[in-house]
Amino acid sequence: MNTPAQPAMTLSELADEHEEKMLHELNSKLPAKSVLFGMADGKIEIANGNATLAANPGKVFLMGEDKRLPKMPDKPQLIDFLRLRMASTMHLLQSARHARKAGLPEKIVLACLLHDIGVVGFIRCDHGYWGSQMIEPYVDEEISWAIRAHQALRFYPDESVGYTYPDQYIKLFGADYKPEPYIEHAYKEALKHKWYMTSRMITVYDVYSFDPNTHVELEEFEDIIGRHFKQPKEGLCWDNTPSSHMWRTLNWPSRFL
Repeated sequence: MNTPAQPAMTLSELADEHEEKMLHELNSKLPAKSVLFGMADGKIEIANGNATLAANPGKVFLMGEDKRLPKMPDKPQLIDFLRLRMASTMHLLQSARHARKAGLPEKIVLACLLHDIGVVGFIRCDHGYWGSQMIEPYVDEEISWAIRAHQALRFYPDESVGYTYPDQYIKLFGADYKPEPYIEHAYKEALKHKWYMTSRMITVYDVYSFDPNTHVELEEFEDIIGRHFKQPKEGLCWDNTPSSHMWRTLNWPSRFL
């Protein structure tokens, strides 16, 4: 006697099954938190791996994709990270639009688009240096230098281009804040550099790009990214450059090791 065929699952049932599978997989894997994560709460500590496993019998540590985060393509490119791993890109998009409308070269527009990826992807402290290192293998040297230098230049006015010390910095850091010696040194070095004005333009189109009522789509800059960002065919994580590890960390931020 033939067994009656089981009715096909509905889309809703398939979705529920997929969600249950993901929850089971997540519940069997333990995401890790870095020491840096705890420092933001004033704690310098790291969980003991064996003790954590003993407190969670039957589980192992996560060593790859974190199901709680948006899934990344197998060969992720810059746009994938901007869409799926960056906390907020609207400031960057507004900055790039201002630079483009001002008729600046496309390299400077790209520099404006990427100038704060260290902030939205990693950490605020020294974000110019982090961002510059992340993109250095994939862009013209002028772009990565300009992003690194804007870390210092933003604290110093340049009347020739109408850039004054931002009022917002007084609000954020206090009227008595003075940049640290390494920032002042970087500023003085940048003043003498042939690409000084490239970096200065980042500061000009940075400070006016926080309009909550202006929405800019990433697609507006896909052409510039295509012309000026060397997209590795293996994906930003897997192309074996000195900054590939940074993109892998963004891809798998809760991997144990």
